[in-house]
Amino acid sequence: MTAPRDSSPFVDLSRADWARLREQMPLSLSAEELEQLRGLGDFVDLDEVREVYLSVSRLLNLRVRATDGLHEATKTFLGDFADRTPFVIGIAGSVAVGKSTTARLLRLLLARWPEHPRVSLVTTDGFLLPNAELERRGLMQRKGFPESYDRRALLRFVAAVKSGEPVVTAPVYSHLTYDIVPDEYIEIDRPNILLVEGLNVLQPARPRTNGVSGLAVSDFFDFSIYVDAAPADVRRWYVERFLRLRETAFQRPESYFRRYADLDHDAAVRRAEELWDTINGPNLSQNILPTRGRATLALTKGPDHSVQRIRLRKI
Repeated sequence: MTAPRDSSPFVDLSRADWARLREQMPLSLSAEELEQLRGLGDFVDLDEVREVYLSVSRLLNLRVRATDGLHEATKTFLGDFADRTPFVIGIAGSVAVGKSTTARLLRLLLARWPEHPRVSLVTTDGFLLPNAELERRGLMQRKGFPESYDRRALLRFVAAVKSGEPVVTAPVYSHLTYDIVPDEYIEIDRPNILLVEGLNVLQPARPRTNGVSGLAVSDFFDFSIYVDAAPADVRRWYVERFLRLRETAFQRPESYFRRYADLDHDAAVRRAEELWDTINGPNLSQNILPTRGRATLALTKGPDHSVQRIRLRKI
């Protein structure tokens, strides 16, 4: 009698099972380096790096090497017409779930593999429409929703990277002023790997007025990661982060949120909950969470912010 086949297109693993897949990879990250890249309110520690992110790094290294093999096969077929382009990884997830820390951590770990020392990171915050334009369109209360981005510019950016253009620029966003920084850009010059981190990077293409579907940013990804957690936990983390920012960044005169710095604790909690319930929570449920199934890899966190389960799409 044969065992029943697993009908899921994913492999689901516990943290302990996933940790064993790193094999004998040494931990090359120091506590000081981790502290510098860790986001506010994200409690990832060296144990989590060792048990979760080293295996992610190993998997990505294997995928990059496999893609190198596909490139060589294409080059054999096309000859000199086939230039190697960056391996692009999309990282999605809610506000306050820790995806920015995941992106920065993977950038550091991936760059320490000898096969691909040049790893770049871009966040889609830079492709948000400027606040003045959001105000003009009546979208300030929907900042972070898909319609608040210059999606054409983001698509052109990723397409240019995957076309092998030598230098591609991306706008810069300031979380302090809560706006695009005028006339400031970062340059991406043909890295081995490019990480693209953002709320909605796994959104499918929107149908055009003629009914034909266009391209999506995710069409140019070689791999994608969704950082997941229960919405109730993410809401709590968002409020906790808001309270910490009230005592730190919000205190700065140039902060867009300076007006919240003087709120007492209860008023700050109420304001954070209101912002979540009217903006970030609906964006998560309506736009971000529905894209989870499109990811190649999902990292699911428990209430303590640690990754507990990992889901990998089968090939």
